[in-house]
Amino acid sequence: MILAWVISLLLLCASLVVHLERLTALRIVEFKTLEIAQQNFIAAEKAVSDCENHFTTLSLLSDNPCFIQPISKTIWLITSKQKPAIQVHIAFDEKSGTATRINWRQVFE
Repeated sequence: MILAWVISLLLLCASLVVHLERLTALRIVEFKTLEIAQQNFIAAEKAVSDCENHFTTLSLLSDNPCFIQPISKTIWLITSKQKPAIQVHIAFDEKSGTATRINWRQVFE
């Protein structure tokens, strides 16, 4: 009887170790996924910010990192080409040549 009890405790401990190993592996994957997602988000925000800062000279660039669409005469929509896509509405003042960010959002597919 005691032998069966000891064996059941050993099997329970082995099962616990297996579950802890799986949980640790899942946590490692989770942290790596979050790290990659944050890097991609920062890169997309940087691309949109560059397009916003150099709005008047974007036609001179050979590799444009954004899609640009006019919304009205002074309001433009800038969308990053890389994922996750970020959209920014800007108001462009032609007299001063400045672009002011109105809002931004992440595009979900």
